[in-house]
Amino acid sequence: MSLENLMNLDNTSLLSFITVAETGSFTVASKRLCRTQSAISQQISKLEKQLSRQLFIRGKQLTLTSDGEVLIGYARKIFILQCEILDRFREPELKGEVRFGLPEDFAALFLPEVLADFSRIHPLISLKIECDLTLNLYDRFRSQELDLVLVKMNCPEAFPNGVDVWSEPLMWVGDENLIEPDRPVPLVLSPSPCVYRSAAIQSLEAAGRSWRVVLSSPSYAGITAAVRAGMGITTMPQIMIPNDLDSIDSQFLPSLSDIHVSLLKYREDNPSVNTLSTFVMKKLRR
Repeated sequence: MSLENLMNLDNTSLLSFITVAETGSFTVASKRLCRTQSAISQQISKLEKQLSRQLFIRGKQLTLTSDGEVLIGYARKIFILQCEILDRFREPELKGEVRFGLPEDFAALFLPEVLADFSRIHPLISLKIECDLTLNLYDRFRSQELDLVLVKMNCPEAFPNGVDVWSEPLMWVGDENLIEPDRPVPLVLSPSPCVYRSAAIQSLEAAGRSWRVVLSSPSYAGITAAVRAGMGITTMPQIMIPNDLDSIDSQFLPSLSDIHVSLLKYREDNPSVNTLSTFVMKKLRR
């Protein structure tokens, strides 16, 4: 590949490529980017020509080729670095305190990386992190004790500045051998109020299945430890399942509802809060 071609990799084509790869559809990508489908297709073709590589397998389903899989990693890194550069030099002196609330399992999953990146770019912003159950966080947000909250519920429409970040189905997790058709399902759950707990119990009762809570813990670490010990099964979204635990697909368990993750903030005029919310959304959507 010539140096000229490398220098001509434009952001518009890379963004189109990332969006098509993430949505699996030229049509959906065109709507998300507010461009015509033909424009998106032309940008992908231009990129393939510049790289002398086919990036997508255009069959019944649109999938990345092996070269496309390599490029998607580079393309995402390019955009993350660009956002960091713009964020750092547009508002290098952001100050103040941001009170951020989120569930403990989400904190364990992605918060260290977010905090490392955020504090490097905005060292003068003080963060106050609160971990709690979703419904408690929601109540504290409504009473304005928190500036920004990540909640497991589909309620961004309740606030003018709420954003639905992503959705995915809840999964049963644990040892499938613990599920017996004629015995109560042994559950390892967070205490009430908990969205995962409500979803598990409601689905079992709707299916006429008996159940019992064998262990209750507000801690993600405590729940996963109990499941590893074979005490019972739990529910969590796919993204939260540790590598050493399995999801359960059993005819003796009912399906679970989707979990909706929303980011809520009261105001749009606080630059520090806006910057942190952008960091959180980028990380979750990746």
